[in-house]
Amino acid sequence: MAEYHGIRTKELFRDRSGTTVQTTTLPVFFGAAPVNMTQSSTPVTNKAILVSSMEEFEYYFGYSDDWAAFPLCEAAFYFFTIAELSPAVFVNVLDPATDNKVVAPAAATFSDGIYTTSESGIVASTVSVKSSDGATTYVVNTDFATSFDSNGRTVVTIIPGGAIPANTTVLQVGYSKLDPTKVTPAKIIGGENSTTGVRTGLEVIEEVFLTTRLVPNLLVAPGWSSDPTVYAAMVAKSLNINGLFEAHVIADLDASERYINLVNWKNDNRYTSPYSFNVWPKAKYDDVTYHMSVVAAARAVATDADNGGIPFESPSNKAIFADSLVMEDGSEAYVPFNQANYLNNNGIVTGLNMGNGWRLWGNRTAAFPTLTDAQRAFIPVRRMFSWVKNNIVIQYWNKIDGSLNNRLIGEITDDVNFWLNGLVAAGALLGGRIEYRASDNPISNLEDGILTYRLFITPPSPAQDIEFIVTYDLAYLATLGAAA
Repeated sequence: MAEYHGIRTKELFRDRSGTTVQTTTLPVFFGAAPVNMTQSSTPVTNKAILVSSMEEFEYYFGYSDDWAAFPLCEAAFYFFTIAELSPAVFVNVLDPATDNKVVAPAAATFSDGIYTTSESGIVASTVSVKSSDGATTYVVNTDFATSFDSNGRTVVTIIPGGAIPANTTVLQVGYSKLDPTKVTPAKIIGGENSTTGVRTGLEVIEEVFLTTRLVPNLLVAPGWSSDPTVYAAMVAKSLNINGLFEAHVIADLDASERYINLVNWKNDNRYTSPYSFNVWPKAKYDDVTYHMSVVAAARAVATDADNGGIPFESPSNKAIFADSLVMEDGSEAYVPFNQANYLNNNGIVTGLNMGNGWRLWGNRTAAFPTLTDAQRAFIPVRRMFSWVKNNIVIQYWNKIDGSLNNRLIGEITDDVNFWLNGLVAAGALLGGRIEYRASDNPISNLEDGILTYRLFITPPSPAQDIEFIVTYDLAYLATLGAAA
């Protein structure tokens, strides 16, 4: 080793805890999927599955165009294929073991050794094949095999060399098929078994951070959030995830309710939480209808992504994939500007086309106009408060159980102010600071290991009212003589 003689210096840069800020807006979709088609060997019922693509969604959950029965397929198709966003978490509540109906063996006609069922949703492991008289039961993967066609229907194929005689054209085929009608609001709401600890439905939100290390930001239940009991449960879960985090609910209002009755419906059913925003009616794109909650969730995620994952900008007046707005029955909903603003003024977000394509329209949370303070009445402001609180938990978790001394107090103060200044520079906050106050930290608290700070932040409100005052100026008439 070469000898060194003299003075030298070396600079080390401290790794600031702020580098752990979450930069992904993570939506969590709840509903049913055609899980009879899953290719996964792990259970996918009442499990939080992080998905990054349509192909991955189909691997875990299958796919069906029957979105009324399987709304998670709608959410995945719009999010991944139409909006081209990623990732998202999906929670399927349909249980093939209980949410099914048995179809007794019946005569089925085979053509060239193949029979395709007329319906989808069949659980492959339950398919039974018998001889035409029912006397002989054949063995799967020895005498016959099953697969799915592109429409999710089950294809039964006779295996040559098996026990089924060659040129057989009629056999008895029975099976168990998914019954999505058994998925109820109670299944979406779910709960936690006090004995086993198994979580179902919305309660699975507790497992998202544990399995993905990402904080869930948006809760969406297309086809179900228009049920007041489901909405109430979604809001309740959004307020205290893992005892630490907050999320925001995007709720569909009843798309069968006309504009004139909608505000009363919203208030009567208590869709009024500042931790949610209401959307209405549905959106149609390329002749396909989507729940507005799915459209709005995608728009919010895309807007946040344009801002480094920070939700300080409103998704309102941003482009959505839509050709028209439609009601529950498929009839077109014509919502002119004045009616769209009436809905906005009552805490309802809708769609609007002012000649520049369809846009999401509305900045107000569901709490407006009952609550008018920016912190609870503006969607981006409310979401910023939740985002800051969530990230404070993530960033400074490693300070827990450190020695409560002046260095710790100072480090936290310096780091938080450094982070807030960065948010101000990025335009995500108008201002922010942290304060350690002696009055908040009496000796008894410090002795007991309790440390308290005050955080002051001001996210920008959306500039939703811009006025131009136009005046006739007589002075310009003087130019007439000058031009002669």
